[in-house]
Amino acid sequence: MPAVNRFREWRGHRPFAGGLLLTLGGAEILVTMKAPLPVILHIGMQGLAGYLIPTVMIVCGLLIMFNPSQRLFYSILGALLSVGSWLTSNIGGFVIGLVLGVTGSVMAFGWLPDQEPRKKRHLLRRHRDQASPATAP
Repeated sequence: MPAVNRFREWRGHRPFAGGLLLTLGGAEILVTMKAPLPVILHIGMQGLAGYLIPTVMIVCGLLIMFNPSQRLFYSILGALLSVGSWLTSNIGGFVIGLVLGVTGSVMAFGWLPDQEPRKKRHLLRRHRDQASPATAP
């Protein structure tokens, strides 16, 4: 059980979900490049760029998770590469990889370090109701 707590603590201090989604988006695009489907769309440059872009997306996602201090650069690069995969990699991994990559990049870009966890709304309402005196007619 202590290993689970250490992982939760580690995960809480970095944009883990954004990096994971960006990594999964790149992996999905790479998988669709080699998919044995009867109809695979070949749009744009299918050479080196078709494999290079999703590989760099995976690297950016891993770097976001393991080096969160540089998350802004990696997330911008990940978003640009995700959009660029539309032309080079089977319409961005049949749109699934593109959406995962852009979503993960946006989540990593918007992550703020050392931010207090948000309180649930019902707890905030209860605290507000107890703090303000009720006015009775």
